[in-house]
Amino acid sequence: MRSQVIHNVSFHGVGTPGPEREPGEHDYWVSRDSFLRILDDCAARPGIRLSFDDGNESDVAVALPALVERGLTADFFVIAGRIGTPGNVSAEGVRALVAAGMGVGSHGLGHRAWPEVPDAELTAELADARTRIAETAGRPVDSAACPFGAYDRRVLGRLRALGYRRVYTSDRRPAAGDAWLQARFSVLATDTLESFRTGVLSGRGPARRLRDAAVGTVKRWR
Repeated sequence: MRSQVIHNVSFHGVGTPGPEREPGEHDYWVSRDSFLRILDDCAARPGIRLSFDDGNESDVAVALPALVERGLTADFFVIAGRIGTPGNVSAEGVRALVAAGMGVGSHGLGHRAWPEVPDAELTAELADARTRIAETAGRPVDSAACPFGAYDRRVLGRLRALGYRRVYTSDRRPAAGDAWLQARFSVLATDTLESFRTGVLSGRGPARRLRDAAVGTVKRWR
């Protein structure tokens, strides 16, 4: 039986960002009004799975009440090394997400592109970070989102060996609902409701699907 096609939609910060912590960070912060319009559109459509990366303070201050109000759930991928630091979700915030029925996963320890991390340091990013987040959340963590959407064969092999149930990327294509590796569409600061509908929800022709498949294969095997 063929798996349901899912559109994974990923947000980062919502509202007015603080000082930029790394180049390009503000490109992924959306205004509160744009976020709510896009969220309302998602709520009206089947086959959309929501997630939030980086563990920004806005996850709890803005996103959580908006999700609860609409009866929606989402997965929140937290950077373990930033929990409780200024502008980021606190330990109490992580537990509030869990109490509200949200998923909590790992986005690593220090927001590093995992393919660039030496073997000696990768355990801290993939295993130690998960342990820290799980201890904070009060429950096991079995999903991860690759920082910067970056992955390769070595990283995927380590994630499988560590028993992660699902891993999310930023490959901007639909995904099979039951797949272990889940592509996502990241919402950008420049997105409007119209551009979101066009860029994420519109159909993809055969040529685009073939190109998407080829890109994914290269990433998995390099």
